[in-house]
Amino acid sequence: MTQHTTLITGATTGMGRALALDLAPRGGTLLLHGRNAERLEAVAAEVRAAGPGTTVRTQLADLSDLDQVRAMAARIRAVEPHLDGLIHNAVAGGGSQPLVRELSGQGHELRFAVNHLAPYALTRALLPLLTASAPARVVNVASMGQEAVDLDDVMLERDYEGLRAYCRSKLAMIMATFELAAELEGTGVTVNALHPAHLMDTPGLRAYGLAPVTTTEEGVRPTVRLLLDPDLATVTGRYFDRFTDARAHEQAYDGEARERLMKLTHELTERAWRDA
Repeated sequence: MTQHTTLITGATTGMGRALALDLAPRGGTLLLHGRNAERLEAVAAEVRAAGPGTTVRTQLADLSDLDQVRAMAARIRAVEPHLDGLIHNAVAGGGSQPLVRELSGQGHELRFAVNHLAPYALTRALLPLLTASAPARVVNVASMGQEAVDLDDVMLERDYEGLRAYCRSKLAMIMATFELAAELEGTGVTVNALHPAHLMDTPGLRAYGLAPVTTTEEGVRPTVRLLLDPDLATVTGRYFDRFTDARAHEQAYDGEARERLMKLTHELTERAWRDA
């Protein structure tokens, strides 16, 4: 990884922090994203200590606001000469008050915004840098918790519940993974999604009231594998359950459903940036 530049979103806690600490001794450049400046600088200091030969830079942004996503992408494009890896790890979980429907900066349902719209918009905005740096890899941290997206009520204005919103947003992320991978075929940029580990010990899991089953470190190895394993250099458009090439929810393979979802995704992200 000596020359690698990798961006990790949600790097201040949970698996994002564990990923950063795992990659730190490998060299290269790590771009660490977070939405809390104090926590971000603390993690950056930890990572620098763990990898004295690694360059560490921070990116502060709230991914629930697409304007901040756009601004972060613009900063990265302006400063970074290349980008070899992009790990979308930031997540909005089920929430500590799962019956309270929360909204993003643009008024979209929060889980759909953070877990689907933001990573898609950030990838799209960084594509010029990723394709110029090819071979490059995009790794979408999804979940085995998947539920069919109601394409007539994507924002869950009816029968809202936080974990349901999370599961639908993670399936939306996987559907977008498949679409973007097909679009980028032949560019040298691969896009894959994975379920890293079952019920990892993260703040989001505990906030929802679930008991952890595994550590965040258990999710690191399959995620780093998708980022670095030379045997996966040309593998794209796949969903992995940890180390296994697996099948996602059936809706992910419904071409019409994916087309409808992506049409809405483009409209929402482009409208946000057009109106900014």
